[in-house]
Amino acid sequence: MADPVNTPAQPKGATGVLVLADGSLVWGRGFGAVGAAVGEVCFNTAMTGYQEVMTDPSYAGQIVTFTFPHIGNVGANAEDIESKVEGAVGCIVREEVTPHSNFRAREQFGEWLAAQGKIGLSGVDTRALTRRIRLNGAPNAVIAHDPDGRFDLPALLKRAQEWPGLNGMDLAQRVSREKQESWEGGYWQLGTGYGRSPRDEARPHVVAIDYGSKDNIFRNLVKAGARVTVVPAKTSLDEVLALSPQGVFLSNGPGDPAATGEYAVPVIAGLLERDVPIFGICLGHQMLALAAGGKTAKMHQGHRGANHPVKRLEDGVVEITSMNHGFAVDNAALPEGVEETHVSLFDGSNCGIAIRGKKAFGVQYHPEASPGPQDSFYLFEKFVGMLG
Repeated sequence: MADPVNTPAQPKGATGVLVLADGSLVWGRGFGAVGAAVGEVCFNTAMTGYQEVMTDPSYAGQIVTFTFPHIGNVGANAEDIESKVEGAVGCIVREEVTPHSNFRAREQFGEWLAAQGKIGLSGVDTRALTRRIRLNGAPNAVIAHDPDGRFDLPALLKRAQEWPGLNGMDLAQRVSREKQESWEGGYWQLGTGYGRSPRDEARPHVVAIDYGSKDNIFRNLVKAGARVTVVPAKTSLDEVLALSPQGVFLSNGPGDPAATGEYAVPVIAGLLERDVPIFGICLGHQMLALAAGGKTAKMHQGHRGANHPVKRLEDGVVEITSMNHGFAVDNAALPEGVEETHVSLFDGSNCGIAIRGKKAFGVQYHPEASPGPQDSFYLFEKFVGMLG
């Protein structure tokens, strides 16, 4: 076990600490919730949307390092959350969170974090931490906050080292809804907020399997013309088919796709056998690939941000996308019948597939953005347009 005594001593006024599994300590000022939480440390390069990031279920089990230095300056409000279930366990920022200055704010970011049970750590050299992640991969760590600056460092280190990490971990069950829901939420507009979409039986019916979905995905499906029913992650094939879907959507979510695939892949394979149209995003995309005979693998550092360029191989068009994933489909092991449709221009990793002979496709990135660019909304229209 590494010895935290050999790392930098606690600076005066430090009320927060990040204890990495190798024994390294990163000191700072704690804010938000008091306590300690364990997770994988990653980084996100988005300049906006920190509240959406912190409430994205795909970040379950993760501590987010924001590379943009001014986090919290627009406060928090009830409209900018992506889910009411677990998201990121904590965040690390460069500058101390200042009072908000935005007309939409309803509370300070730190107050909102505390209410959500999420821990913040400010005053950190986030550039150095990001560089460390890029060079060495995403480490396991414990983030802790105590207003009196009292920490049991050996105990925190032990906790960081004993946490198994995301490889092999199924988190979808932890963040999925517990029961079926008819989605009626509308799209957001400045001044009016989120409207309600009346249930129109004439619209094509999409059953969305929730592995830890962002709410904005459902809003975009509705905007594209669908009627949406959301079901829990472990819904069986027979239960999905009993809803008479004209198409099935596979959502984003956290954890290892191979672990979640233990129960999800047989359902997806059954849908493919019955020629049900399918659209998958992020984790859903990865499990669609697994159901078609592909493979997934843990990435060195992952892709997280709102500025990721993706090339559409069909015509060479480049989309600027929002991403959040630490696993990827292995594009060197795509089976016969699975076509690669999109690739990352950062590292060439797979960002999209289509199943030949089927109305089934998936993308690794988030076309619903929130936060991020809206270059890829056409994918929702493409999917709903398949449904007749």
